[in-house]
Amino acid sequence: MEKDETSTGQDNHTPFWIPFLPDGLQEILSETGEISRFAGRFFQEAFLPPYELKEIIKQSYEIGYKTLPLVATTAFIIGMVLTLQSRPTLVRFGAESWLPAMVSVSIIREIGPVIISLICAGKIGSGIGAELGSMKVTEQIDAMEVSGTNPFKYIVVSRIISTTFMIPLLIIMGDAIALYGSFLAVKAKGAVSFTLYFHQVFQNLDFGDVVPALIKSFFFGFVIGLVGCYKGYNSQNGTEGVGQSANSAVVVASLLVFILDLIAVQITSFFGYI
Repeated sequence: MEKDETSTGQDNHTPFWIPFLPDGLQEILSETGEISRFAGRFFQEAFLPPYELKEIIKQSYEIGYKTLPLVATTAFIIGMVLTLQSRPTLVRFGAESWLPAMVSVSIIREIGPVIISLICAGKIGSGIGAELGSMKVTEQIDAMEVSGTNPFKYIVVSRIISTTFMIPLLIIMGDAIALYGSFLAVKAKGAVSFTLYFHQVFQNLDFGDVVPALIKSFFFGFVIGLVGCYKGYNSQNGTEGVGQSANSAVVVASLLVFILDLIAVQITSFFGYI
């Protein structure tokens, strides 16, 4: 007589040690596996025709253009605050001339990409999670499958591609605006020209500051889109599940941004860029 798999709550693919782990850790591992499987399906679908170019362009507009005012405002404030907070300490040690270099390296390397990605995780990740969650609970996704449309390619692939490429652009624009905010803060405290300030900025930036930060911003964009789509696409429990999907999309995407940033720092340190 064959053993009933359902009676044990396990299947033949579950490692024997999983049931011995704490429930919270089991849930984390299960969620990680499902997100990884979701990402694998994205890579399968993304390179196969048909390509939803119109939807990608539409989502890029929604994600990029409509998020730019929030990113610009936040970046401008970050640049000014960082400069105003750093200046007294540098003045105390007679190193005020190093202020443009310190602020530019801090913004380009770390503060700009991470803070702007967290803002995007809050606005874009929650928006995608809520939008796809509402489509799921109102059976719009099921209707697309019945009509012969591939909902995963049309809904998920287009949004993940858009976030992957638009969030790095938002980060670049945010970095530039933050540096301009920093210049205005320096200008308010002393006589320095626009040309001199940005000459000092670019003189102290090198390959190891700009390129690794740009590369990791693509990964930030990818995980924000991936988590938002995953949470919304698998939303359950009716309208209550829509709110849960949006909330968990923000939390998980923000956590993954920090984890990816930590990994990126270790990699750049290993290759001698830090």
